Amino acid sequence: MRAILIAALTLLAGCDQVQHRMGFLDPAQVEADGKAVGGACRNAGRGLEDCFHLNPEASKSAVFAGWKEMSEYMTKNKLQIQIPTVPDASLTEAVPKAKKGDDEEADAVKPGDAKKPAAKKKKSESDAGT
Repeated sequence: MRAILIAALTLLAGCDQVQHRMGFLDPAQVEADGKAVGGACRNAGRGLEDCFHLNPEASKSAVFAGWKEMSEYMTKNKLQIQIPTVPDASLTEAVPKAKKGDDEEADAVKPGDAKKPAAKKKKSESDAGT
């Protein structure tokens, strides 16, 4: 019985899915994931510190390596950053909201004010002044 158990464990030890489900991470996969995250952050124009903050589970050294490689690649090929078109919910949650009263100008301008059309003078008022 022990021989069968040992043989089964030996065969299953090489299976990536079993290792992953047991919580054993492959170092090469962790490195590759971190480089992908870093490269994506650089391509999106995010700073390195923002990338670290938004991806705390990623290896910082791998993220830096990916960010640096992408930066060199973009510089060499004269590529511009690609601004994400989908709003990033995790970024908006990460940015602290300003307290009321901290910024007087922010309270003076309301979000809907910019979209309202400017009030037009009546023709009779503009003619009265001339």
